[in-house]
Amino acid sequence: MLRWIRQQLGFDPPHQSDTRTVYVANRFPQNGHYIPQRFADNRIISSKYTVWNFVPKNMFEQFRRIANFYFLIIFLVQLMIDTPTSPITSGLPLFFVITVTAIKQGYEDWLRHKADNEVNGAPVFVVRSGSLVQTRSKNIRVGDIVRVAKDETFPVDLVLLSSDRADGTCHITTASLDGETNLKTHFSVPETSVCQSVSQLEALQAVVECQQPEADLYRFVGRITVIQHGEEIVRPLGPENLLLRGARLKNTKEIFGVAVYTGMESKMALNYKCKSQKRSAVEKSMNTFLIIYLVILLFEAILSTILKYAWQAEEKWNEPFYNQKTEQERNSSPILKFISDFLAFLVLYNFIIPISLYVTVEMQKFLGSFFIGWDLDLYHEESDQKAQVNTSDLNEELGQVEYVFTDKTGTLTENEMHFRECSIKGTKYREVNGKLLPEGMTDDSPDGSVAHLIGDEVLFLKAVSLCHTVQISYDQPDLPLGASDPFSHVNGFSSNHMEYYASSPDEKALVEATKRIGVAFTGSRGETMEINTFGKLEKYKLLHLLEFDANRRRMSVILQTPSGGTVLFTKGAESAILPFATSGEIEKTRLHVDEFALKGLRTLVVACRHFSPEEYMDVDKRLTAARTALQQREEKLQEAFDFIERDLQLLGATAVEDKLQDKVQETIEALRLAGIKVWVLTGDKHETAVSVSLSCGHFHRTMNILELLQQRSDNECAEQLRRLARRIKEDHVIQHGLVVDGASLSLALREHEKLFMEVCKNCSAVLCCRMAPLQKAKVVRLLKTSPEKPITLAIGDGANDVSMIQEAHVGIGIMGKEGRQAVRNSDYAIARFKFLAKLLLVHGHFYYIRIATLVQYFFYKNVCFITPQFLYQFFCLFSQQTLYDSVYLTLYNICFTSLPILVYSLFEQLVHPHVLQSKPCLYRDIRKNSLLSFRTFLYWTVLGFCHAFIFFFGSYILMGEDTTLMGNGQIALETHFWTWMHHFVTWGSIAFYFIFSLFYGGIIWPFLHTQDMYFVFVQLLSSGSAWFAIIIIVIICLSPDVFKKVLYRHLQPTSTQKSQQSLSAPPAQALSCMESLCCYQQGQSGCSRLASLLDQMTGHCKAGASNCHTSSRCNRWAGHQGAMIMDLHESPWSFGVVN
Repeated sequence: MLRWIRQQLGFDPPHQSDTRTVYVANRFPQNGHYIPQRFADNRIISSKYTVWNFVPKNMFEQFRRIANFYFLIIFLVQLMIDTPTSPITSGLPLFFVITVTAIKQGYEDWLRHKADNEVNGAPVFVVRSGSLVQTRSKNIRVGDIVRVAKDETFPVDLVLLSSDRADGTCHITTASLDGETNLKTHFSVPETSVCQSVSQLEALQAVVECQQPEADLYRFVGRITVIQHGEEIVRPLGPENLLLRGARLKNTKEIFGVAVYTGMESKMALNYKCKSQKRSAVEKSMNTFLIIYLVILLFEAILSTILKYAWQAEEKWNEPFYNQKTEQERNSSPILKFISDFLAFLVLYNFIIPISLYVTVEMQKFLGSFFIGWDLDLYHEESDQKAQVNTSDLNEELGQVEYVFTDKTGTLTENEMHFRECSIKGTKYREVNGKLLPEGMTDDSPDGSVAHLIGDEVLFLKAVSLCHTVQISYDQPDLPLGASDPFSHVNGFSSNHMEYYASSPDEKALVEATKRIGVAFTGSRGETMEINTFGKLEKYKLLHLLEFDANRRRMSVILQTPSGGTVLFTKGAESAILPFATSGEIEKTRLHVDEFALKGLRTLVVACRHFSPEEYMDVDKRLTAARTALQQREEKLQEAFDFIERDLQLLGATAVEDKLQDKVQETIEALRLAGIKVWVLTGDKHETAVSVSLSCGHFHRTMNILELLQQRSDNECAEQLRRLARRIKEDHVIQHGLVVDGASLSLALREHEKLFMEVCKNCSAVLCCRMAPLQKAKVVRLLKTSPEKPITLAIGDGANDVSMIQEAHVGIGIMGKEGRQAVRNSDYAIARFKFLAKLLLVHGHFYYIRIATLVQYFFYKNVCFITPQFLYQFFCLFSQQTLYDSVYLTLYNICFTSLPILVYSLFEQLVHPHVLQSKPCLYRDIRKNSLLSFRTFLYWTVLGFCHAFIFFFGSYILMGEDTTLMGNGQIALETHFWTWMHHFVTWGSIAFYFIFSLFYGGIIWPFLHTQDMYFVFVQLLSSGSAWFAIIIIVIICLSPDVFKKVLYRHLQPTSTQKSQQSLSAPPAQALSCMESLCCYQQGQSGCSRLASLLDQMTGHCKAGASNCHTSSRCNRWAGHQGAMIMDLHESPWSFGVVN
């Protein structure tokens, strides 16, 4: 029970040894000394909370916020000592904020739980008690034998026991793990491969010993001990025997495997980065501002306490006749009295810290996030998928992105290859309607392509259709038992039902192209490969397969032809084939390859070599010796390959197009214009990654491509980095692009991180290939923690991208073909990469501007609200007399002033969305958190203090009595996009205030102990001096800010302001310069006389120029006046009312 409770609370680090022992089918030893190991269950958890830890964990996270913690302290102080205001004034807003935030975060985590439950509740089949039982994925235990059918994903990490194939092999794709869509072959050991039925598996006695879980996808060390006839047979296990969770079974009817790693211990889950609470730059700025305001608060409280005692140094003020002290007060400790007075002043001024700021920000983020899902421009009609928001806390961070880290496969590309052109014996060909036509010819032959192809062309097509590792699946679900022969199409099974699975998308595209042209690869079994050449069947014997590797950058097959000869077919990168070619049209082919590359096509060069019987005997001897060597096997194989793959006869080259997603190039260019650097992080091969980068515009043809590849030591890596750094300095005029592979990156990050970062930051684009999932996260973390602290965004579609997505400030999942792991663990999800442009340039821009103004405005209005309370103490002998009634203190931030700024923060638009998309450079105006810089913060704070002084002393001068005026009309000057919602909340808030005040002060409420505001509001409305003061003080307060905005717009306009002026309206109905500050939709604006006067004074507009109606801005100013009425009666002292 204790362990279960600890597991629910998230505190259960199990004790683990270095290895684990897994008994197949959970057949544990029957002796009494065996103690079973404890393993994790098979649940995947992406949520943050559980039912048990939600309250304490959520409370801890919320009270980490300075304002929440501060108000908790103030509330406790109000409970413990006698303070001027009721504890409700702090407790009720705090309770409201905490409750709303908890509900919002609980709802978002419930969505994560719902997604987890879909995965954990997926049906699976396991072998238990001699039969095949259906259960849920979460119920799989380590040691269970699991059955997986074709096209299903593996629910756990399995050691393959058997498949429906006689040799016990199966084919899988790991696209959702490492981004590669190639077909991989996995093997079972011979002793278990024969167990193809449930009864045989139930009788199997075997034990798997393997390492404890680790994140490396490509490493697995273990052994299996099979007991047959009382004899133990031990076989080694490696990565080729392990089927990883998240991979998909292909081209195999079914497999059986034993679960070795489950749940959060599977390799896929271990590559997830630990979840952490992401906090936006705006929230960090808010905390900084709150600390500054806390210092201001402490200063005011200490100053007031000192001045109180300085004032009371005179006897007549220390104990006046109307306020005699009690004996207890006279004998109380001076230190305790000082502390008590200090805390009382602290409570009196505590509203300078805006408690409702957090709840307003939370509501703004939560409600604003719906606009992303509702945006039809982010809706993908083909897949019927709309944008999805998983975490609304980071909306404004979309407007601050400086680096984008993107996956390649399935993110930039559709992962679909199409054959386009080829070069054969120096002649270019292209495919047209299944025909291979020389360049310049049209499709006018009724006989297909046969008439056009001669010996060289046919040999080239045969080489392409045979030099590969393609597997074939026949889509015929109702085949009788034993009809799985790959050559069964000869007896009536049409080859049109074939589906190719290749080791790379290029191979699949090439084999499909040769099939359309007339040379079809129809299958392989064992050592036999068969092709159909224009209706004629040919069988080739596969003698040797020379696998592809990154050093050689080519692969080859040695075949015995139907005529008995021996031939080598090889294909690879031009740099790996052309230097070893001795015959054929080498220069013409090189020229054609360059032309294909300029078109953004992926190229491969094809060659052959014919062996005499004596030559083949030597080749076979060398290969056999190298492959059976126990020492230095890799080096010997490399020497053998180099010996064989030489003296080549060049046949030609192929050009394949990797189909990019729609508008990828335009999106990357828009991000670049916005000042955002794009890094591509992929697990794919170097050549493939570079080709895609060129075709999608990530690398330009004019860009100088630098390479950090195949570094083998720290010294070699450091020297190469220094060479690259020197080269960048020498060629600083041109743009540079960097290509780095995973192995070199590991060396660079180990000892030369600073030098590596220097090179990367001076490059316009960076491409990292052959990256493991955790390496992607390390690269993102490297940029995040650099001295500049840039905001990063990661986008991907597979489980291999999850770590990167979770590490970045903002993580975006693509709803692609590689499962839902990335989407489930992302902050936002979109259907296509092209939607990223609008998500950042429009939504990010709007969200940041809205919330930045919201934050600054909250501090401004609270300074305006509380500073008069501080000034009032100078007129009441620092007696801690409150200036405002407790009800108004409580409702001021929650009800009276919250809705206008909330609506502003939801609907404000500085410029039209189409302008933001068409001019990506406008994104640069808001970079580096510019609207929340210390300079801007200081301006708003000083503005708040100035307005507070004007309110307080202006009313004294104008009315002959001290009246505190509080204005919150400043937000009207910041609004550029007025809607009916703005009008509703502006006038509605004022109307609500009037109605509430009439009811609160116009009726005697029996449940209230005191009612100091009784009939005060009615008296206020009858005061002419009060109305006069409102008008004059509003004008005095707003005029300097209006002048400042006009001058800055004319003298130092930003790019955004220039766009506003150039696109505000047609010339005949254009707004004047002043009117564009705060105009309605469709050019409606107001207060034309003041606008014209100010524009004339600045010399930018003609006298009398006015093209707007006079109502809107006047109404806005009236709104400012109405909002300020509140404070005319908030001071009962000004009307002779004493609490």
